[in-house]
Amino acid sequence: MSNLKRKAASTGNETEAKKTKANGSIASFFGAVPKPAGTSAISASPAAKFDKAKWVEGLTAEQKELLKLEIETLHDSWLALLKDDVTTKEFLELKKFLNRETAAGKKWFPPKEDVYSWSRHTPFNEVKVVIVGQDPYHNVNQAHGMAFSVRPPTPAPPSLRNMYIALKKDYPSFVEPANRGGLLIPWADRGVLMLNTCLTVRAHEANSHANRGWERFTQKVIDLVAQKRTRGVVFMAWGTPASKRVQKVDKQRHLVLLSVHPSPLSASRGFFDCGHFKSANEWLISRYGDDGEIDWALRPDNTTKKAVKEAPKKDSKEDTAASTNGEEKKTKEEDSEEDSLEKPKGDAKTNGEAKAKKPELDDDEDVDSDEEAALEEALKIAEEKIKN
Repeated sequence: MSNLKRKAASTGNETEAKKTKANGSIASFFGAVPKPAGTSAISASPAAKFDKAKWVEGLTAEQKELLKLEIETLHDSWLALLKDDVTTKEFLELKKFLNRETAAGKKWFPPKEDVYSWSRHTPFNEVKVVIVGQDPYHNVNQAHGMAFSVRPPTPAPPSLRNMYIALKKDYPSFVEPANRGGLLIPWADRGVLMLNTCLTVRAHEANSHANRGWERFTQKVIDLVAQKRTRGVVFMAWGTPASKRVQKVDKQRHLVLLSVHPSPLSASRGFFDCGHFKSANEWLISRYGDDGEIDWALRPDNTTKKAVKEAPKKDSKEDTAASTNGEEKKTKEEDSEEDSLEKPKGDAKTNGEAKAKKPELDDDEDVDSDEEAALEEALKIAEEKIKN
């Protein structure tokens, strides 16, 4: 009797197993099988599900006319996410304003075809770093749709030259472009989104297109990156206006690096030694592995990647010496962090060290913010003394 019960139970289990297997097969057929662990939540491009032709067909005749530039030059990966924003009343009024500027014979920059060049060189799913700019350059042959970048033969403006100085401090191997060049397209093609908060400007009149609607649009761009690039992105915000743009960015998910602006008026107050270019790479490598690293070089015969990989050998010795002497200087802790990120990922101890070091990057970010606030406060005090 007991044997029969066992047989019946066994038969029931086998039947259930067959059902489970069958159901699993059906689920597989309809694509209901869960994704393997480690699959990126943002691996699919937003443009993959965006039917641009259908969206355009649904626009009114006026909208099609006003949004011709967006339809033709804004990369589909961005248009898919911003399609509702460009049809708002405020944005359409912005486009009408630009049309009036053109009709009145007022020249504005960058050239129309370059307004959204940032979107074409850095599609949404390739963004690793966001550098927040302000107003486009307002002189001839300067602005071309990317913050801080200028087309040749225009030489690099003062702010960009100061960026080169800071970059060379992080990576001594960095060599400035030939002929004092300032074209940053190589950065954009490697995942660096250089976004001005205002995308157009009247010739020779700084901030002439401010408060017309661009600020809201570009803020949405920043917010989308912060919300949807879930594996993490580095935000570089230089100067008070730029820092306000990234206030709501989740610092547990992303790295936010703050400093004074690279302008000659403020760069000496902390920008040259901010270390942002190297900090960005250390953090990206910790999140994405070696593929996350940005090559900051701007010449085909130059690279900064080699400098990153060689650094741990030197820094490791310094860390050992510091440990022996009982010294725990902040700079050497950062070097130790870089060392841990470069070790093979199969080492459990190394992985633990890398995870433990991540919060320090957030701490550094807070220090940058505090230093900037302190500098601004010192300037205010100095100005008051001069007045008195």
